[in-house]
Amino acid sequence: MALNNALSSVRNGSSVLNFVRSYSKSATSTKLFIDGKFQDSQTTQWIDVYDPATNNVVTRVPQSTKAEMDAALESSKNAYKTWKNTTILTRQQILFKLQALIRRDMKKLAASITQEQGKTLGDAEGDVVRGLQVVEHSCGAASLLLGETLQNIAKDMDCTSYKLPLGVTAGICPFNFPAMIPLWMFPTALVTGNTSIIKPSEKTPGATMLLMELLNEAGCPPGVVNVIHGAHDAVNFICDSPDIRAISFVGSDTAGQYIYKRGCANGKRVQSNMGAKNHAVVLPDANKETTIDQICGAAFGAAGQRCMAISVAILVGESRNWIPDIVAKAMKLKVNAGHEPGTDVGPVISTAAKQRILHLVENGIKQGAKCELDGRGVVVEKYPNGNFVGPTVLTNINTNNDCYKEELFGPVLSIMTVDTMDEAINIINGNKYGNGTAIFTTNGCHARQFVNEIDVGQVGVNVPIPVPLPMFSFTGSRGSHWGDLHFYGKQGINFYTQTKTVTSMWRKGQSVAANGSASMPVHT
Repeated sequence: MALNNALSSVRNGSSVLNFVRSYSKSATSTKLFIDGKFQDSQTTQWIDVYDPATNNVVTRVPQSTKAEMDAALESSKNAYKTWKNTTILTRQQILFKLQALIRRDMKKLAASITQEQGKTLGDAEGDVVRGLQVVEHSCGAASLLLGETLQNIAKDMDCTSYKLPLGVTAGICPFNFPAMIPLWMFPTALVTGNTSIIKPSEKTPGATMLLMELLNEAGCPPGVVNVIHGAHDAVNFICDSPDIRAISFVGSDTAGQYIYKRGCANGKRVQSNMGAKNHAVVLPDANKETTIDQICGAAFGAAGQRCMAISVAILVGESRNWIPDIVAKAMKLKVNAGHEPGTDVGPVISTAAKQRILHLVENGIKQGAKCELDGRGVVVEKYPNGNFVGPTVLTNINTNNDCYKEELFGPVLSIMTVDTMDEAINIINGNKYGNGTAIFTTNGCHARQFVNEIDVGQVGVNVPIPVPLPMFSFTGSRGSHWGDLHFYGKQGINFYTQTKTVTSMWRKGQSVAANGSASMPVHT
């Protein structure tokens, strides 16, 4: 792979800046990964991938042909026949090797993410680390896959349940976490005995392809994980194929609802993580400096392109006086290309995303919002063609503003002010989303009330982005998640497994249990 060759110098010690400069000079074509091999696509339809800091084309992604998607599916089906019977120890050993390889190539993966997605190198490494933690947790799946047994459930009768794989599964990934989200998906599917077809975002395919190289190096058998590319046709293929048993999706509301409905209509399990509008509630007793730092980091980090980004701050009582301090902190953040030293806020993913953010901010102002800090006209002289939006702070926001109702997915913080915490709770519970929220306070009674009364799946107390470590599960709720089971942790294991229950009876002194009655058996 040309991308891999260009990135190899990053591992060998040359600077990431040199890599980005050299690699962006020539576009390459992203390959498919089918049956353990990287293959050129035979498609005639391609999607350009742009460096968000320059808008130069860095690679082309194929829209996989029907024959290529069928080949990936056949590879997955064939591999499942043997993979499902491998021991848990065999699967664990592959994941142990994979986690070591990911650690070895951390900077290489981060450079790829920065090149295609735009986030800073530090944030890109965080992207990889949070996915790596799921790999590491999956290495302990032997305990998580234990079934249940009850001896003497009735006279001479025992009952045992087993967790078994489903078959071929699929993952459909977003652009904003090119490493973390695929690593939420295929390692858990793999360790539970399933095979997996991954469709990375057509905007950021590079990290997934690098992970496939590492998976090969770890000794994963061909066909256990395959990668296809594309947009609507690839999604429909995954939703409609009767041989794909489960779909994991992270992305926008429109796509997530479509995939959930179409996949479920075809009898599949679907877990769909979608949009968010995450609020941070600030009480007057909170530690001022720490709280402002935390909110600005959560609002503007990754250019606001996190599904757990804090996009609304609700200042309660006297904390409304902190607005000038929040603005002053946001003004100090440096906007630049993600690979440049000292960058705090990189570009957003595309020109279309930038225009959507600008449009929502403009509409918000027309609807009565006050722009305390305007990042719409930010200029990065070295990268005049980049998709840059500077930190933006809006006040005088209410729940009818478009910039409140819509997920901006950009470096924009909307500030609301209320008199009581109860008012803040009502605002949050009235929002359609339930991905994440946070409260900043030094009062345990207030924190406990907030945790108990808030209707959001993930709550932080003095933690702005409360994404659980993989011993737990990512538990967004309401409009942010459709499906009964969440990503990673115990729920992730359950999503990728089915239960078989065996009831056996061996009468003492009898080789065969005899029952001549046609009535429903009743055991005592």
